[in-house]
Amino acid sequence: MSDDDYDSGCAWIEGEYSPLNEARIPLTDMGFLHCDATYDVVAVWNRKYFRLHEHLERFEASWRRLHMSPPLSTEKMREILDGCTSRAGLGNAYVAMIMSRGMALPGVRDPRQMQNRFYAYATPYSWIVKPEDQEVGTHLVISQNTIRIPNQAVDPTVKNFHWGDMVRGLFEAYERGGQTIVLPDADGNIMEGPGFNIFACVDGMLLTPATGMLEGITRRTVLELSAELGITARAEQFDSEVLRSADEIFITSTAGGVMPATTLDGVPVGSGKPGPMTLQLRQRYWDAHEEDRWTTAVNY
Repeated sequence: MSDDDYDSGCAWIEGEYSPLNEARIPLTDMGFLHCDATYDVVAVWNRKYFRLHEHLERFEASWRRLHMSPPLSTEKMREILDGCTSRAGLGNAYVAMIMSRGMALPGVRDPRQMQNRFYAYATPYSWIVKPEDQEVGTHLVISQNTIRIPNQAVDPTVKNFHWGDMVRGLFEAYERGGQTIVLPDADGNIMEGPGFNIFACVDGMLLTPATGMLEGITRRTVLELSAELGITARAEQFDSEVLRSADEIFITSTAGGVMPATTLDGVPVGSGKPGPMTLQLRQRYWDAHEEDRWTTAVNY
């Protein structure tokens, strides 16, 4: 197998590595059939993981909440993540780990009787908002037709593949001339978007939703960096009117870091350009990728 075979990335399935574009899971895996799975994604930047421990810790908390038991140890998972990244020859990567309920015997519906499965893959680093587009900022739309799945139905702190609401929202964003969507809950509180958390700078204070959304590692990093920089940041619930009053808005994700949103529902946010607080935090976030306290070297 040549290095070119791994151009799209590398996957680990059922004990074997393979080129990502050849990777397959069983059709009857409940992760596919019932969306009964959890996952996490850690970034590799300049050959180092960013906050690997925190991602593995959140991954474990997620599969425990779903009453799953991994077929291998955390140490072995880490070894597999290294294997996927190194085989693909990636210095900057998007590295995913997945725990699935697995397959059932014919006629068995009891999830306790299913053998859970672990999958992993590494692919070239991806961006929700590409670096060149961040210089202008993205056009964010607040959904009017779709709410976030209630946390009484699906635990949003468990990273999951329940994206029916997100995909429906994206089509609404495109129809209204936007590039991405942020969903409210049933009470009108701003929640999150497809793969990202949201921050708003209002009257000099940085706000981010407190509950009802994934507690993103990048979100956590921004809150910690804000404290170091002397920026007042608070996690609390707020509605669309508060978001519309913001001087700056940005979204956060492992897939892109701190990304400015400069248009909201067709109206410029603040000056209509990435704001000073956003730019300061974006720079500090990427600087952190070179600091030992945040990073772990990949074993190539």
